[in-house]
Amino acid sequence: MAGYDDAQPEFCSYERFGLRFFQHAVTVERIAAGVSGLTGTPIEFGPIAAGPAKIAKVHATGAIGDPVVSPLAEQEPLRFSLHVPVNLRFAVSLPATVHRFRADVGIDLTLTARAAEPLRVLIDIDPPESGDITVLLKAEGLTSSVLQWISGMDAELKRFLVRYIRAEIAKPHIAQARSVDLRPFVLSADS
Repeated sequence: MAGYDDAQPEFCSYERFGLRFFQHAVTVERIAAGVSGLTGTPIEFGPIAAGPAKIAKVHATGAIGDPVVSPLAEQEPLRFSLHVPVNLRFAVSLPATVHRFRADVGIDLTLTARAAEPLRVLIDIDPPESGDITVLLKAEGLTSSVLQWISGMDAELKRFLVRYIRAEIAKPHIAQARSVDLRPFVLSADS
């Protein structure tokens, strides 16, 4: 930058410098870029035994839509909202019948950027609760609609998704992706 080194610097505390660094380094755009790889990721689970006496078998397939990131707090700690849409198709197999459903799912997660020793940026993900997940369930057929109504399937799907997401964000490769060691960047500037 022309003239940048010639300008009279405005000094600030290390604390202010650190906050400004975080505000410039951990942005909505960078978080969005980090989660953009989720788009189109297929989801498949099942068959899973469910219901009384576990006589029902549930199998689902789907894909993750485009995640949306929004800022929640621009002061320490920096916080972001991550909305992940998921489109699911699933079948509930009972003896002699199969009921089919479509579900538009919205998963809202809160991400918090934290400073960690020795020189790391760590992105925490709050484990979701049932209230962080919205489910719009559509039954395919009248008998499937009745099953949905009497079984409380919407709430059961939310409970399952909470467990599934909590297990996913606890996986070692996800934890590793949420931790950025800045030392290599600082040391490479010395070369």
